[in-house]
Amino acid sequence: RPMNSLPDVKAAEKIVYLTVQDINHKWSERKLRGFASAYQQLQAMFKERYEI
Repeated sequence: RPMNSLPDVKAAEKIVYLTVQDINHKWSERKLRGFASAYQQLQAMFKERYEI
């Protein structure tokens, strides 16, 4: 969002922090192509480690 001025450095830091938080949230929900098959193979390889 465009802004003409910021009252102080804290306001700029807050904008940067909130923007980074938003980007991190979006990236954490991304699905990677081909990961489903790799996930199944990893589960098979480490079955004894992750067995509940």
